[in-house]
Amino acid sequence: MKKTENPLNELIASNLYARYSGILSLSDIPLFLVDTNGYVLNELIPSPDFCTLLCRKRRDQVCCDYRDRFNSDEEEGTFVCHHGLQNIFLPIKLHDETLGYVAGMQVYSQATEYQKFMIDVQSLKEETNTELEYIAKSIAALKTVDENKMKMHEQLCSHIAKNISIDLSESIKGHTDSDVARLSIEKEMLEKKIIDLEAKNASLVVNPHFLFNTLNCIARIAYFEHSQKTEELIYCLSDLLRYNLKQDDQLHTIASEIDNIEKYLYIQKARFTNRLEYTIDVPENIRAYRIPNMVIQPIVENALIHGITPKRDGGKISIIAEEFQDLVIISVEDNGSGFPKDVLEKINQLENNSGLGVRSTAKRLKQYYGDCYGLEIVKSDFSGSTVAIKIPMQPIGRC
Repeated sequence: MKKTENPLNELIASNLYARYSGILSLSDIPLFLVDTNGYVLNELIPSPDFCTLLCRKRRDQVCCDYRDRFNSDEEEGTFVCHHGLQNIFLPIKLHDETLGYVAGMQVYSQATEYQKFMIDVQSLKEETNTELEYIAKSIAALKTVDENKMKMHEQLCSHIAKNISIDLSESIKGHTDSDVARLSIEKEMLEKKIIDLEAKNASLVVNPHFLFNTLNCIARIAYFEHSQKTEELIYCLSDLLRYNLKQDDQLHTIASEIDNIEKYLYIQKARFTNRLEYTIDVPENIRAYRIPNMVIQPIVENALIHGITPKRDGGKISIIAEEFQDLVIISVEDNGSGFPKDVLEKINQLENNSGLGVRSTAKRLKQYYGDCYGLEIVKSDFSGSTVAIKIPMQPIGRC
């Protein structure tokens, strides 16, 4: 079949990348479409310069290793090229006829990475008439990825090949059911990605134990070496990390939040020395109230980053709590230069999804207590900032 007659060309012309941009974002490993003659029809995720400019005889045609595979009895699979790079090719079929392939990968596995250092650079220079410096940079840019990431990319290639086959079949039939089939495949891909992420997150449950044990071991060494300050900082960091990892939905006492803030500021004081001063004034009766965990620290952290850090002489952070009518108000004050204009705009945009600690904290407070409560930026100017956290006196309340 001639290149111009291939139905894949019409599909590509209909903005193919936009259709698959959602699942393509799951990978950064090369992925391209190629016809049975080896002509590259579309590079969905670009190939490395080494493959495109040094291995291919023509820019618009894959290397001889790929063409040999297309001319063999193998319909699909993975292979290692003569430079040691892992590759994949999967057929795109219409009525049992192969119109092209989804191909790519072009990375080293950990087992084949050593072959990168065995590439005959001098021969490449003579064959391609390319400067040695460019060849060296192109080789250095070749990626090495682990086996799990390669398997994920294989699944991605497989689903895109199936998607395109469905699109071609349905476009000839004149049906629109291909959208449903494609969405089903994309859903399956995203679900697999979620499972992969959940597995990685599950490993984090184990890893902190190693971290805490290591920190405690270092603290004991500091103790025996009579480094009291170092020992205290390590124990504070260990406690701070352990508290920050409590991702439950339970309300914590303000006392436990303040204890966590004190450890955070103690560590920062060691870093900033005389550039940071802080005071905490929270009456005992207020400490018994409950609040979602990790809602005060983001406010304190913002005061440190935007208020104290930019000032040459540093400054002071004050945390003050008081009861007012039926409210408990916790104020975080600093004598810095106020929030930068762009940061303030992001905080004030209710629809903003920037992920700022202040913004997400405000949302969490409203979810717990209702729209009458939450955060208020009381002041933000050249003399400093004041951010107030407002919660009801009762543990849970609605307005």
